[in-house]
Amino acid sequence: MNLVIVESPAKAKTINKYLGNNYTVLASYGHIRDLPSKNGSVDPDQNFKMEWEVDSFSKKYLKEITDAAKDSSKIILATDPDREGEAIAWHVKEYLNEKKLLKDKEVERVVFNEITKKAVTYGIENPRQIEPLLVDAYMARRALDYLVGFNISPILWTKLPGSKSAGRVQSVALKLITEREHEIESFNPEEFWTLTVNFQDNKKNSISASISQLDGNKVEKFSFRNKAEIDKAIENIKDKKFDITDITSKVVNRNPSGPFTTSTLQQVASSRLGFGASRTMQIAQRLYQGIEIDGETIGLITYMRTDGTNLSADTITDFRDYIKNKYGKEYLPDSSLNYSGKKAKNAQEAHEAIRPTDISRSPETIKKYLSVDQQKLYNLIWSRALSSQMETAKFDRSTITITSKDESTICKTSGSVLKFDGYLKVFPNPSKDDVEAILPEMSKGPINIEALIDEQHFTQPSPRYSEASLVKKLEELGIGRPSTYASIISTIANRGYAEILNKRFFPTDRGKLISAFLEKLFSKYVDYNFTANLEEQLDEITTGKESWVKVLEMFWKDFNNNVSEVKEKRTREVLDLLNDSLGTLIFDKDANGKVVRKCQLCDSGSLSLKNSFRGGAFIGCSNYPECKFTRPLSKAKAAAQSQLAEPKFIGKHENGNDIYLKNGRFGPYLQYEKKLEEIKEDKVIKKKKTKKKKADVNELLKNVSIPKGLELQSIDLEKAQFLCSLPKSLGINPENQKDITLNTGRFGPYLKCENKSARIENIEELFSIGLNRAITLIAEAKPGRMSASIIKDLGEHPEDKKPVRVMKGQYGPYIKYKSLNATIPEEKDPTELTMEEALILIEKRKEYDKNKKSKKKKKK
Repeated sequence: MNLVIVESPAKAKTINKYLGNNYTVLASYGHIRDLPSKNGSVDPDQNFKMEWEVDSFSKKYLKEITDAAKDSSKIILATDPDREGEAIAWHVKEYLNEKKLLKDKEVERVVFNEITKKAVTYGIENPRQIEPLLVDAYMARRALDYLVGFNISPILWTKLPGSKSAGRVQSVALKLITEREHEIESFNPEEFWTLTVNFQDNKKNSISASISQLDGNKVEKFSFRNKAEIDKAIENIKDKKFDITDITSKVVNRNPSGPFTTSTLQQVASSRLGFGASRTMQIAQRLYQGIEIDGETIGLITYMRTDGTNLSADTITDFRDYIKNKYGKEYLPDSSLNYSGKKAKNAQEAHEAIRPTDISRSPETIKKYLSVDQQKLYNLIWSRALSSQMETAKFDRSTITITSKDESTICKTSGSVLKFDGYLKVFPNPSKDDVEAILPEMSKGPINIEALIDEQHFTQPSPRYSEASLVKKLEELGIGRPSTYASIISTIANRGYAEILNKRFFPTDRGKLISAFLEKLFSKYVDYNFTANLEEQLDEITTGKESWVKVLEMFWKDFNNNVSEVKEKRTREVLDLLNDSLGTLIFDKDANGKVVRKCQLCDSGSLSLKNSFRGGAFIGCSNYPECKFTRPLSKAKAAAQSQLAEPKFIGKHENGNDIYLKNGRFGPYLQYEKKLEEIKEDKVIKKKKTKKKKADVNELLKNVSIPKGLELQSIDLEKAQFLCSLPKSLGINPENQKDITLNTGRFGPYLKCENKSARIENIEELFSIGLNRAITLIAEAKPGRMSASIIKDLGEHPEDKKPVRVMKGQYGPYIKYKSLNATIPEEKDPTELTMEEALILIEKRKEYDKNKKSKKKKKK
């Protein structure tokens, strides 16, 4: 008998079907052991010796593996084809070796780039040994992450109470987010104007052109800085005579992009589908492990953790045949397209790009076997991979040049039309207009000015990072690895260091404070170049150029000294350093640009950064407790708070009463007075049989909370009236003839239809959403009430069929199973948690409770 060990039961089930009766396929359920979270798990004085611990959940499955290993002649380690997979294979082998179960047994390592019968058979027939250099690279990374987290986190807990922890790469990603926020907060918009000229020829053909040259000078972005300058330009141009002096036309090609790597898949899935990095990887994992189609479980895509951009020769042949037969010869390039030169800065994997395992399985043919999200992601992967081997798209681009008679002023306009769609037939680009305005047929000669249109503009700061742009930036800098981006993003959000609003990262005050703390006291270790260089050293371990112990020694010497220095600093000293570091970002400036820290309430106190365990960072007065002045860390939040010190009149409600914007204990809200008839309709006043009661003042007032993410300055009368009108019906759902209702709740705007609820991710969509969009979102939503406490229903426990749920608690998300509550680690995104991960956490909690009880008995 041959024993095959993989990570997941889903993968085990599929592979078992392919291999037959001579093989037993068992799952390790991920890593079987890890470094225990206690001091000394990594010992720098003993060549970074690591102490590994098997968790209670793994014991259960390891017993199954060890029992099977006793009766097997060959043990095949078939974990995923990446560093983590290599590490899991090494851990399993080491564990079995410690149990003395490998004597006289053959041990092989095999990898499957895709879970298909052909690939699995090929992998089994072409085994290799565990690659020690890949294991060394894993050891170095794991030790580094442990040493950084275990040494910096306790300092954070003591110097900045309420802070959770700091990770090696997460801290650098947080720095990117906070730096961008500081740029936005300190940004001073600059005014500029643009001038568009509308022309008309003798045949009444009209075109709009922009000025490229005025009085012999090139027109640039800031050529017109104010109204006076643009008016002067209009006076200069309006009486001039113009001719069309040149009409050119050329064919412009647009080339296809290469097939997906892990990071490009995460970026495009975020921008096109609105999927977070964790969600994308979870769905891709399912497509890789296999979907049941007509009674057979088939892996639909190749391995989804890869930096490779290449496709195998067989795959390219299949793609080219499919393109020729499906779309015609004109869509097939003369030779195959190669993307091997477009690898990421930190590419190290030798795998193929992400592609469908069989191109003939088009998204339409297997749609009925997939969930809505699976179908969307598979369609994206299938289309991108196939289009990468298709012909370029061709556009006819025309440019018309219009020159004044004195040749001092030149205007230009361009337009294009799609001539041949090429790869766009399969993978259209929704984010760009593939077809610009088509210019009318015109000829050289005189043309008249019809109108001069001036527009005022202001420069805008760089936008906040989205998941897609953050992943792209991390990849550009060479920080982290594609397989880790999902967990990096989840960790930042779950620790409360940043909020994701309208799909953009907004650092919290806590996040800003921690980022400033690390920048001031551990500046070297959040430096972009240092982190990227360290990643390169870790990669060089895999090629044998660097020793993993040497890399750790070089890091540990300076880092340990840095930790010792910071430990000596008092909390007040740390906060004073942060006062100087954050400076103008948290304090106001006078006319000379000097930071002003004088208390506005008592006039004698000095404002300073303070921190509380529950409330986090804030600005307070040095004369406390005599002076109790406080304000938020963010100057923008403080300004908004001061603006609402007094109620702000917005306008009249539809019932004729005033609407005010106010600030309360739980944040800003709208308030208006209801009519007596409205109260009766709402059944606020309960009629008594014997005696009628007048309406209470509080019953007459209606409070409407402001949805999170909506800027206060954007709330005009129209938006206020809309918010006050909620909940409102958008129309009838044709599927069940029930009302679709729009409303806002604790977690933002949402739609409700019978037993289905769907959240609206973009806050601005609340004011524009129509019935068709609402029907689509409700159709994609899963049945069930959107409870305030239930984050996710994972399903039934495999043993007793009791529900397992992810819940929202006072101290963070947790798993609920019967009477047991299991904490979810900070690095895990609760919305992306799987049943397999939940079962591990439940078992760990059971083990913890069991040990706790036994300790109590011993004490007695």
